[in-house]
Amino acid sequence: MDLSKIIAFTQQQLADERTGHDFYHGKRVADLASRMYLSDHASAHADSRVVAIIRTGGYLHDTIDEKICVDPVAVIAKIKKLLPEVGFTELETEDILFSIQHLSFSQNIDHHYHLPLTGQYVQDADRLESLGAIGIARAFAYGGKHGNLIYDPRIKPQKLVSHDQYRQHEETTINHFYEKLFHLTDLMNTEGGRKEAEKRTNFMREFVKEFMLEWNV
Repeated sequence: MDLSKIIAFTQQQLADERTGHDFYHGKRVADLASRMYLSDHASAHADSRVVAIIRTGGYLHDTIDEKICVDPVAVIAKIKKLLPEVGFTELETEDILFSIQHLSFSQNIDHHYHLPLTGQYVQDADRLESLGAIGIARAFAYGGKHGNLIYDPRIKPQKLVSHDQYRQHEETTINHFYEKLFHLTDLMNTEGGRKEAEKRTNFMREFVKEFMLEWNV
């Protein structure tokens, strides 16, 4: 299936994105999610349409994200029209739309959504992008863009209990590691995602450990 229209749409929608949720993030999510699926399913048994659904979800997932999209409803309408043009069936379109609207961390604080298998791979890949070296870079890019302090020992990490609290509470970028990032391994859907998350999280823990040593010099 030719996904060139999906790729072009993603590039257009995220052209001005500067917080680590840009086109290249979408491409990495698409690549990583499809790679994990193919690793779990021998190539002889892998379904090319499933791969196309996964890759499409990876590319599109942040085009409707409330953090960076001014009018998610309007973009969802465009995607709903675009997907059949690319060749997706009505059911496949529904699965892609459901997954990209419900895979974000914030959407699952108040209520855990059970995603289709394709969406689970996209969700794991998206969460892996919040971890490791890429995750560190994206965390500070997002924090800086939104005026968050790097760190302030007077601002304590909070336990996240709702979507609104997550979006509105005072945070620092270092606190974000404790409030969200260090917990993502336990939220992975797939075994491959969990193993990679453990590796990337260990890298981040070493970074934060070194950061605190240098902060307290």
